[in-house]
Amino acid sequence: MPALPAPPTLRARDPGRSVAQILWYALCRGACHAAMTLVYRLRVWGRGNVPPTGPLLVVSNHQSFLDPLCVGSAVGPRHLHYVAKSGLFKGRATGALIRSVNAHPIRQDAPDTAAIRKALETLALGRALLVFPEGSRTLDGRMQPFKRGAWVLMSRARCPVLPVAVEGTYDAYRRGWKLPRVLGGPGVGVMIGRPIPADELLALGPEAGLERLAGAIDRMRCALHQRLGRAGTPLSTPPAPRPPEPAC
Repeated sequence: MPALPAPPTLRARDPGRSVAQILWYALCRGACHAAMTLVYRLRVWGRGNVPPTGPLLVVSNHQSFLDPLCVGSAVGPRHLHYVAKSGLFKGRATGALIRSVNAHPIRQDAPDTAAIRKALETLALGRALLVFPEGSRTLDGRMQPFKRGAWVLMSRARCPVLPVAVEGTYDAYRRGWKLPRVLGGPGVGVMIGRPIPADELLALGPEAGLERLAGAIDRMRCALHQRLGRAGTPLSTPPAPRPPEPAC
């Protein structure tokens, strides 16, 4: 097996943040990781693919509100910054909490140039940023088409793109549920692919570039579905790969 990359130093985990902010995020991440492992038996594959330093655009499918917790846990000890819908910041206490763990608001009802500018500033500092190109949580567990906003961000940032797949969170806390399923919850898995150089994706153009990225994530999602099933945690809704991918 190839050697895992050396973990980043404390400051390198989130460049430009204070030690207190870095330690607070690490504490919150540790608590989330423990909870996800205890309740949903979180399993992670490919953690060694996470670059320890440098700007990184992390791209994942979106099944549930649990996804940011799962991906943030999976890529640790590297810290993530998050793009979240602006409605989550309306409450004073809630807004302060999610801001303290690196969340940045984005409007979903209109092009948000300020959010894109903030995302580019975040990456320019050498940080890692998580985005969900589908734009919203899936309605049926399957991946939805990637929106062009993700391409705009990739083309301007020109940094490595890390594909990540999440599976099982749809069964744990699907769209429309008021509360997550806790007792007897399903297994949850995260698979991290190899970073894709920006130039490699951009050379394909918007449509083919997004298709390649989405296809890579969907193939990993299918593999996760099979691995979770073999581990004794079958999911209620088999994934339906996007054509022309082979059936799971």
